[in-house]
Amino acid sequence: METGKIGKQMITFQKALFENSFNAMNMVQDQTEKMINNFLTQLPWVTEDGKKTIESSIEFYRKARTDFKKAVDDGFTKMEELFVQK
Repeated sequence: METGKIGKQMITFQKALFENSFNAMNMVQDQTEKMINNFLTQLPWVTEDGKKTIESSIEFYRKARTDFKKAVDDGFTKMEELFVQK
């Protein structure tokens, strides 16, 4: 009984740690994206194809970030379910 409670507390702690780290990473990536967009609008030598390539890269990492977050959240949910069953 006590081990289940300790396990649940550990998962809660790790989930909070992940959330804080992930949110910090999000802020850094969002600021970097804004900086890149500002550079792209101010640099006349960047072609439209180059801009489209950079924008598609940004969309790709946004989707990857969302998919990663969903996978980790699903993992935490499954781990919490394991401790609730015991």
